[in-house]
Amino acid sequence: MLERGLWILVMALLVVVVWVAFFLPEAEETAQLPHRALPLAAEPVGGDFRLSREGESFDLAQHRGKVVLLYFGYTYCPDVCPTSLVFMRQALEQLEPDQLEQVQGVFVSVDPERDDPARLDEYTRFFHPNITGVSGTHEQLQQAGRLYGAAWQRTETGSAMGYAVDHSSNTYVIGRDGQLVEILPHGSDAGQILETVLALLTED
Repeated sequence: MLERGLWILVMALLVVVVWVAFFLPEAEETAQLPHRALPLAAEPVGGDFRLSREGESFDLAQHRGKVVLLYFGYTYCPDVCPTSLVFMRQALEQLEPDQLEQVQGVFVSVDPERDDPARLDEYTRFFHPNITGVSGTHEQLQQAGRLYGAAWQRTETGSAMGYAVDHSSNTYVIGRDGQLVEILPHGSDAGQILETVLALLTED
């Protein structure tokens, strides 16, 4: 119980740090942004997609042989994205170095207008160097989203920030063969993520 309490405290502190690091300049407007978690738009089937990372092409198939933790969100998300990425970070930090080499986190930004490559890279690296931030054109994002049933919609707020993005908040676990293995709902903690990853890493 004590160990779990410490993990919760660490997670809360990390979310606060993310807020200060990325939202403090826009704190008044960001605090007014509502967020509504959306259900999946369709039954996920999984599959490869091509987006971009730091201006260069990113192909999910390039990570064949690794366990991939895939998440759709955006860097201006005030709550669910930081929480999910903190849990992902905690799971990655519990892996042995040789295991960590076999796991890749992928954060897909569905807000390409604001999440330019520099911001996206800074945001994801803040959580863990094994988490890569990618995005693309709206057409590319829709193609990727359809494969995983990811849902998002822009909501105008009337604030200086302009809009929020309501989105589904699942972590997709992709096996080393590139097949979608499991969908972890929002709130799945580091222990659940770690257990799922380790089971895949120990498969023959």
